[in-house]
Amino acid sequence: MSSVQRTPSWTRLVLQSAGLYNVVAAAGVAVMAEWLDRRLGGSVPPSPLMSEGWHALAVWMAVFGLGFLLASRDAYRHWPVVLMGLLGKAGAGAWIGWDIVRGRAPELMWWWIAVDVVAWGVPLLAILQSAYEAGLALRRTIAPEVLRFALHRKTNVGVTLDELSRLSPVLLVFLRHMGCTFCREALADLAAMRRRIESEGARLVLVHMSSEETASRFFSRYGLEDAQRISDPERTLYRAFGLPRGRFGDVLGPKVWWRGFQAGVLGGHGVGRLMGDGFQMPGVFLLFHGEILRSYRHQSAADRPDYLSLVTGRNYAAPEFRDR
Repeated sequence: MSSVQRTPSWTRLVLQSAGLYNVVAAAGVAVMAEWLDRRLGGSVPPSPLMSEGWHALAVWMAVFGLGFLLASRDAYRHWPVVLMGLLGKAGAGAWIGWDIVRGRAPELMWWWIAVDVVAWGVPLLAILQSAYEAGLALRRTIAPEVLRFALHRKTNVGVTLDELSRLSPVLLVFLRHMGCTFCREALADLAAMRRRIESEGARLVLVHMSSEETASRFFSRYGLEDAQRISDPERTLYRAFGLPRGRFGDVLGPKVWWRGFQAGVLGGHGVGRLMGDGFQMPGVFLLFHGEILRSYRHQSAADRPDYLSLVTGRNYAAPEFRDR
């Protein structure tokens, strides 16, 4: 498996820089508190920050500075520290901004907000987003013992995935619910590519969330009634292969709507009633001798994988990470 949670070097650089900035700025504020009070204070009525808060602000910045320095060793593991630091900067910026608007602090302090909140907020948000994506990728990683258990699932003809994978490569396609236009588009794509996929020595197996009876009728529309399949209405196999339920944007975002119009209306695949979990994400895996050689995990319901590239390995690029 890939080390999907390895912390990038840029996160260390950002947090070390943020830590040093906060510590140095805290020392400067503490030493120059009286000068700052004379230069920026004097408003009527005086702001609590302008009159007596400089030393408190210095302590606040020093604490978060040390926190950033400690968190720089592993930003993903210590993401709560990054989040608290970001919220702390946002809170201080909101406090100062409110004082400026009320006339209790000089407008010069907008520069403080620009540097301390905006300039640092963007890279800190980027770290949190990266940590979230790494955590999501880790949850989608398949543990070897889970994979071995999952490969004992039998297809509709009574043969396990493990047995099939030892006879030939298996292109295991996890579908969305059968009312989804992208599920129908995927079946049409697979039907068109099936002969070429099989000429490369691979065997097609479909995983769906409907009953076997429903699947038999539905797949026959696409000439895939003889393709081996697995009914998984409880979605245990989906979870075993690390395929999560999507977020709102993954299944109903602008890209999905536009692609839905292309596939459903322009492509003529249409839509049907919901038959399964509408938020379940699909995916494709190439199995051989009980191992995953290549995979494609959909980033949105609208993704359209190149199934043949997954089989041949040519022009293949996984959206997240390779299993091997």
